[in-house]
Amino acid sequence: MTRVAYVSADLGVPVFGRKGCSIHAQEIISALLRQGAQVELFTTSGEGEPPVGLKSVSLHRLPRPPKCDSAEREQAALAGNLRLREELERAGAFDLIYERYSLWSYAAMEFAHANGVPSLLEVNAPLIEEQAEYRVLVDRAGAERAATRVFGATTALLAVSDEVADYLKNFPVTQGKIHIVPNGVDPARFPGNLSPALPSAPGIFTVGFVGTLKAWHGLSILIEAFAQFHARLPSTRLLIVGDGPEREKLEADVAARGLLNAVVFTGSVAPENVPALLVSMDVAVAPYPKLEKFYFSPLKVYEYMAAGVPVVASRIGQLEKLIQPETNGLLVRPGDASALAAALERLLTEPQLRARLGGAGRATVLRDYTWDSNALQILRLAGLEQKNVAA
Repeated sequence: MTRVAYVSADLGVPVFGRKGCSIHAQEIISALLRQGAQVELFTTSGEGEPPVGLKSVSLHRLPRPPKCDSAEREQAALAGNLRLREELERAGAFDLIYERYSLWSYAAMEFAHANGVPSLLEVNAPLIEEQAEYRVLVDRAGAERAATRVFGATTALLAVSDEVADYLKNFPVTQGKIHIVPNGVDPARFPGNLSPALPSAPGIFTVGFVGTLKAWHGLSILIEAFAQFHARLPSTRLLIVGDGPEREKLEADVAARGLLNAVVFTGSVAPENVPALLVSMDVAVAPYPKLEKFYFSPLKVYEYMAAGVPVVASRIGQLEKLIQPETNGLLVRPGDASALAAALERLLTEPQLRARLGGAGRATVLRDYTWDSNALQILRLAGLEQKNVAA
């Protein structure tokens, strides 16, 4: 049996949580388990109850940096590399070490390199730039040195998008190592016979969104678009699934527009409840604003499509490759609320188009974008596919 160490030293990734990054971690681990691997989890953020399918995963808790000023916290995170290496040494031999890239972590990839073990580093974002722009980064030079160390030590780098791959190419040590592995879905979560968790009243058309309520998800654009749409077609509602820092602001906007009776905020939802909420929607949206750096692989859109819900998304980043306009979804200009409202009205008035786009979107992701295919690619890149099959 293939023995895999899954490493996540990022404090912002609660592996057993409900965030998109949490779901990504859970799905990769679950897919490796389905391929017959034995997975052990090494993380600084293993709080909470693991999902049912992950209860067999051995958990190695790594120390969290203490609450202190930013400079001290960064140095504490760097010092955590020593503990991570010790934990890996104590755990015994692994066939693969797989890590979700975090800002200060390099010990796992260097340990693998030193011991001749295949290692894969999953890179979801340009973390140095994110930390400097949106949070606090005191020791940028230290973060860049850590990145060079971890990128140089790993066998292969898995970028979730072309844009992340382009970022990685800025580091000379990454040449020849970069592979693009977008997000995916678990088809078992999206059977064709799901019943809606929040069905619309007869005659009501439901527009939906799933995700963390953050500014860069474009919720303010969605509410403006829905206000225009609802003014023309009152038999409509907006279902917003998720929670986050923008919720209070968004609720105030909805109230100010007199839309309280037409908009539902569900709050935080467990991942297992998301599919039935998706099939409560007639159309699902990803209303991203015009962002200078859009490097995401939006998990929500893959799940919208897996549920067979027609999608309207911003024409930006990876979404331009995933969605073929008029074939498996619709694309609109980023940040254009009027264009989004027009697309929603079109889908309301053209039920055959809704059905065609929803069916084609589902076929696209079930054929080309599953976590199981990602897991097979991981094992193949590690040179372990045949070993695992034989086991």
